[in-house]
Amino acid sequence: MLFAVVTIFPGFFDSPLATGLLGKAGERGLVTVRSHDLRAWTHDRHRTVDDAPFGGGAGMVMLPAPWFDALDDLTAEPDAPAPAHVVLLAPDGRRFDQSSAARLAERPRVILCCGRYEGVDERVRTRVDEVLSIGDYVLAGGETAALVVIEAVARLVPGVMGNAASAGDESFATADAEGGPLGLLEYPQYTRPAVYRGLEVPAVLRSGDHGAIARWRRAQAVERTRRVRPDLLARADLTDEERRGQTDP
Repeated sequence: MLFAVVTIFPGFFDSPLATGLLGKAGERGLVTVRSHDLRAWTHDRHRTVDDAPFGGGAGMVMLPAPWFDALDDLTAEPDAPAPAHVVLLAPDGRRFDQSSAARLAERPRVILCCGRYEGVDERVRTRVDEVLSIGDYVLAGGETAALVVIEAVARLVPGVMGNAASAGDESFATADAEGGPLGLLEYPQYTRPAVYRGLEVPAVLRSGDHGAIARWRRAQAVERTRRVRPDLLARADLTDEERRGQTDP
């Protein structure tokens, strides 16, 4: 899978992309991330990418011309493996979630556009396929959001995770890739020792009874979701018994 990131701070991505799972995925050629400096598509000696907003107001707005030129070039690359899916990262976009990650993981090539200042000229949005937000807050720019998207998507690319089952057995993993019901939060995890500072691993996890373990994990996932994220339960894939449990005193 190929990510192209357009930013005015291409060096922002160097260390994170060389670390951990992303670094290994890059070494194995499973995921490639190329950072592109937006200023390469400017045409003045100051390499200007922003200007004052029409109508007045605080801050600066990113110019449309560098963005249009950059996207024209990047989407028309002759050696590209497939048409690019262009994403603008902005706080007013559709919220990025696990189903978004699964959907993007099916795209061979994704271009991530990182805005700065007060944002990009509105006309740039006519040149992208979708606008995504990683949460209801404002960052200094889209670079951190781009890293979140890259990591969430890359780990779903076949071969990136050592155990392919891991991606299907964690929080939100049952989310439908087409925007269907969200899944549950993940059940509690334990490892050795069986007892630590008086805190004991549940006996069922040491029983060797895989059916009982699966039932316990499911019940714990439902309970944790009910306690921490009850908003997910309305859309979760629950049995009738589990749904009845929502109203039990």
